[in-house]
Amino acid sequence: MEDSPRAERREFTVGPELAGERLDQALARLLPERSRAYVKKLLDAGRVTLSGKPAKPALKVREGDQVVVDIPEATPLEAMPEDIPLDVLYEDDDIIVLNKRPGIVAHPSQGHRDGTLVNAPLHHYGDSLSEIGGVLRPGIVHRLDQDTSGCLVAAKTDAAHAALMQQFMERDVEKLYLAITDGVPRPVEGKVEGNIGRRANDRKRHGLLPRGGRHSLTLYRTVENYGLVALVECRLLTGRTHQARVHLAHQGAPVLCDKDYGKREIFTERELRRAVEMFRHGHSAMPSGPAGAVVLDRQALHAWKLAFRHPRSGQELSFEAPIPADMLAVLAPLRDARAAME
Repeated sequence: MEDSPRAERREFTVGPELAGERLDQALARLLPERSRAYVKKLLDAGRVTLSGKPAKPALKVREGDQVVVDIPEATPLEAMPEDIPLDVLYEDDDIIVLNKRPGIVAHPSQGHRDGTLVNAPLHHYGDSLSEIGGVLRPGIVHRLDQDTSGCLVAAKTDAAHAALMQQFMERDVEKLYLAITDGVPRPVEGKVEGNIGRRANDRKRHGLLPRGGRHSLTLYRTVENYGLVALVECRLLTGRTHQARVHLAHQGAPVLCDKDYGKREIFTERELRRAVEMFRHGHSAMPSGPAGAVVLDRQALHAWKLAFRHPRSGQELSFEAPIPADMLAVLAPLRDARAAME
């Protein structure tokens, strides 16, 4: 970034609503169309000054301070178009709402340069995608973890992208997830609130921290309780990394097959039979015999419903992505057992 020529200069005067905040936090609010990672790169590259002096991310801003940001010229597009099938829930001239399949990464990153959700829209829509997301994530407004399925919205225009980003920042977007949990949350319904951040002893994992981090809030309720597993609905009122996964683990019921926060990485036919028997008869011993085929081998988390205002018309839109087949494969025998008992 240091060697990139300046493409745009942005100048801001700090208002009372930002006074006292760290510069990096204030800058993220002043540049809502940019990711926090991008803001950090600007600061690290010396492209931000505070009242005419080089700026450090941790500096506290004061009302009346002048912030100047030199945004570099975009580098050539690195994400390449690929003919990857898309499951389109809705599309118009401004937005695309997709049902992301599990296993696909949202956008290129280190180790995932192709085969991502960005490579597919580039093939189908080309230059019509918003450029705000940058060279590696054109059109991407928000993200889902690689092994999380469900609703994801992308923008075709910069105006749509900025408007949607504002809704996400202001928490005007409704996000409902469904999770199959390993165990049942305690209590079975409630809320989890606290600051989420990276764990000091494991930077790849997040957790609820006693200090630092960012505020997070999830409302959850157990929809189907089978004893050893449960179907849980989560309403995410904030959008933090791994939020639903961290919060459900905190309640003693991590997402089934969550490799980072869970109790196991795969769920087999034998384990499913055990869950059915436990639900029907209260027996928890593992059935004898071979483990059988793997029923589930990714975190059972699905972005079920997404609702927001259309960025151009303001119309309220709501979308629902069907529960994927691998999660249904876990639920179906348990639902059948419930029906037989009733």
